[in-house]
Amino acid sequence: MARKTLHPKQARSRESTRKLLKAAAEVLGQRGVEGTTIPRIARHAGLTPGAIYRRFANKDALIETMIIGILERSDERLRTALTPAMARQIPLPVLVDQLIESMLISYRANPGLLYALRQFAQAQGQTRFIAKVTRIELRTLRYIVDLLLEHRREIKHPDPETALFFVNAMLVGTLTELILVDRDMKNWRAVMPKDHQALKAELKRMFLNYLSVEEQDG
Repeated sequence: MARKTLHPKQARSRESTRKLLKAAAEVLGQRGVEGTTIPRIARHAGLTPGAIYRRFANKDALIETMIIGILERSDERLRTALTPAMARQIPLPVLVDQLIESMLISYRANPGLLYALRQFAQAQGQTRFIAKVTRIELRTLRYIVDLLLEHRREIKHPDPETALFFVNAMLVGTLTELILVDRDMKNWRAVMPKDHQALKAELKRMFLNYLSVEEQDG
């Protein structure tokens, strides 16, 4: 069957929407929730405010669409990059090391955006948007837990599945506090590991010790 080609007008509209979502993420990361305005997003995208209002009812609707897109793409990338079959071939301590390394890089690459997304979501209350965000986040977490459960026999905790959900929550909470809330350990620096590798080593030790796994790299 021939591949469907978008009408030029549709293609332009889709490209404009992509520019707006990208611009919204960049402005939000730089300016925070309060500093992110429709005119600023439009200028950053090289479009007019009218181009935004033709697609989104207001700033919140634009940001909500942007957040859902980020979460869905992140979930899809994880599933493509690491399958259960691949996880089975990687020693558990190495798999945990890779998970923590990936999260550290992500948090440090986009601290302003991640912090602003967290602020925005917390301000929304119980909405359909928050319900959808929660579903995607839990789906991603479920996938990570299932990958790690490929090594269930190595986990000596009496309840491996619950332990994996809990230790992942501890990891996210720690990174959020140290990198997002404290803006990369400005206040905690005096009492925390001084560099990336040292911090990763302590996070890995916390993760594996909670699971009662021998801390060896295979």
